[in-house]
Amino acid sequence: MLTLRSVAALLAMSLLPVDPRDYSAQIQKWREQREAALKSEEGWLTLAGLFWLKEGKNSVGAGRENDFLLPPGSAPDKVGTFEFHAGETNFDSAPGAAVTVNGKPVSEAPLASDATGAPDVLRIGNLTMFVIQRGRRIGIRLKDKNSEARRNFHGTHWFPVAEEYRVTTKFVPYIPARKIATPNILGDVDQEDCPGYVQFTLKGQQFRLDPVVDDNQLFLIFKDQTTGKETYPSGRFLYADMPKNDETVLDFNKAYCPPCAFTPYATCPLPPRQNQLPIRIEAGELRYGH
Repeated sequence: MLTLRSVAALLAMSLLPVDPRDYSAQIQKWREQREAALKSEEGWLTLAGLFWLKEGKNSVGAGRENDFLLPPGSAPDKVGTFEFHAGETNFDSAPGAAVTVNGKPVSEAPLASDATGAPDVLRIGNLTMFVIQRGRRIGIRLKDKNSEARRNFHGTHWFPVAEEYRVTTKFVPYIPARKIATPNILGDVDQEDCPGYVQFTLKGQQFRLDPVVDDNQLFLIFKDQTTGKETYPSGRFLYADMPKNDETVLDFNKAYCPPCAFTPYATCPLPPRQNQLPIRIEAGELRYGH
């Protein structure tokens, strides 16, 4: 899938009937949770590197002679070697490097990628590394609790809460379910399962969006007429509950920036062509920085 399950879990909130008296407070609390997730030790701000593996040996360490260079002072000059062959990755530790995999000290270990849903995590000091698969590419993602992005984070910013952007939608299933082309920033295009479309009315106009399913929720990637101006140039993300009685709620006050807004080391999906709305959605998260 889109490897965003951890985000969905952190941001999931039940779309129960909303009391207008505390709706703004609910959204504010959700936004605080969103920011806390970003700043956490497992958040997107800790991403500090991405290295695409080449066939054979790929050395890693803080020494400049390595193929995969770790931040200075964060690790020994030689941490070890990722041996990549026929799509499989094994790690060999350098002598004296205090490396663990899934919490256990190792000198050698095979590494499962995130395509399994539970990648093996290699740790040394404040650094963690794990194998990711993106299309035909296999790489090592680096996370650093002391990353520059995390140290220098200056907070998220949002449009004012506006209840008009919390809309009840009609869910129209595709029979059978179809695949939709979902590009990413690497230039790959994944064919994702789309169960149907959501149709809604906003400011007197009718629109529709194609979601995919992620962690038993509808996941939407969209652009609108604020994209590239007030909001992030590549679009925004939004989750919604699975439909009941062919209805669900889209709350654009919870639309948020993708990880690529905060780090150059994410591999974000982009909006499908049909999810580009000809209207300004003046709700949700504003673009971060420049």
